[in-house]
Amino acid sequence: MQTTFTPEQLADPSTARSNEILRTCVHCGFCTATCPTYQVLGDELDSPRGRIYLIKDMLENERVPDEKTVKHIDRCLSCLACMTTCPSGVHYMHLVDHAREYIEQNYKRPLSDCALRWVLSKILPYPTRFRLALLGAKIGRPFARLMPDARLRAMLEMAPKHIPPVSRNDDPQTFAVEAPRMRVALMTGCAQKALNTDINDATIRLLTRLGVEVVVAGGAGCCGALTHHMGKTSESHRAAVANIQAWTREIDGKGLDAIVINTSGCGTTIKDYGHMFEGDSLAGDAARVAGLAMDISEVLMKLDIDAGADKELVVAYHAACSLQHGQQIKTYPKDLLKRAGFTVVEPADSHLCCGSAGTYNLMQPEISSQLKTRKVQTLEAKNPDVIAAGNIGCMMQIGSAASVPIVHTVELLDWATGGPKPPAFETGGKRDVPAVPMLR
Repeated sequence: MQTTFTPEQLADPSTARSNEILRTCVHCGFCTATCPTYQVLGDELDSPRGRIYLIKDMLENERVPDEKTVKHIDRCLSCLACMTTCPSGVHYMHLVDHAREYIEQNYKRPLSDCALRWVLSKILPYPTRFRLALLGAKIGRPFARLMPDARLRAMLEMAPKHIPPVSRNDDPQTFAVEAPRMRVALMTGCAQKALNTDINDATIRLLTRLGVEVVVAGGAGCCGALTHHMGKTSESHRAAVANIQAWTREIDGKGLDAIVINTSGCGTTIKDYGHMFEGDSLAGDAARVAGLAMDISEVLMKLDIDAGADKELVVAYHAACSLQHGQQIKTYPKDLLKRAGFTVVEPADSHLCCGSAGTYNLMQPEISSQLKTRKVQTLEAKNPDVIAAGNIGCMMQIGSAASVPIVHTVELLDWATGGPKPPAFETGGKRDVPAVPMLR
């Protein structure tokens, strides 16, 4: 794609990066075949190729974003399926992130939009605030249908029926083991700590059982992804800086072999810290942290999870977009589940998004609902006993409509190697699940 940015415009690193990305696009349209919003809406401007044209025009002409452009950029899930499909290597993620930051700085949104985005940015990344909000939403849930705004209805309807108590495993501490094979820092996250404490608990049990010393670093918190994808760069960078500083202290102290992340949406962002802080005084530390960041499945593939006896348990694996497209991790979770003895099946549309996408299901509830319905139908068409995923957002989205339990992949692996049965089997779904014999 030909671009006409001026030398003055290209002096800005973000614009220079966007120029590089735009010039790699050859208009082939392969991306339209795997774009969920294009599949649902059928509008060229709701495809990656269409959005690229809008972004190019907006940035090149330094124009104030108009309502049409903002609408189509806001509708993007950032599922990054287009990046997996693109034969030219267009790095759409960096381009759309720049566009969102530009829109945030130059577009005057309606008051209702500003209020919603402000509330989400001030609540979701903070576990205590989020817990209080969930309690309020739980009380208001019976009245969701009376809400005039679809987004408010979505917020109430997505509130879980059960809010787990705080897990003390998420407090800063070290889970020591004798003769550790690895020493890792576990990112405990933000929203996940309020929505589902079973995931971090299972991760710690499994890693320590396999001889890994696990550190929960003081000062680490939200990865910054939620605000980053809203274009709120200062807020997202503030959260990222706290993590970089916390993990750098551990790296410089006793050392780390990995920074383990069990929420793939966070993992995609943390692995991009090097780019986010390029040219900053923290660039070196950010790159070190990004280089050590690993999804839990990457770490477990380095360890020995012995094959178990065959289990009469069919697991439908949902591949989170941030894992399969954002991090290009496609087989590890399935390989681990199979190694543990589970029967693994996948839906026909495994490459397409479930519609969660961070805060997307709250800000674009109509499109999100269509994607969720399709995803649940294709998963349940496989007649599974349980659904497994590697991202809390996907778990909440699919779990709100599925008739079978949904758990994190690590919960099943923990159970298979001696841990407790995932609590979701008792509280979610409609099927009786057979007992799983412990691996020998």
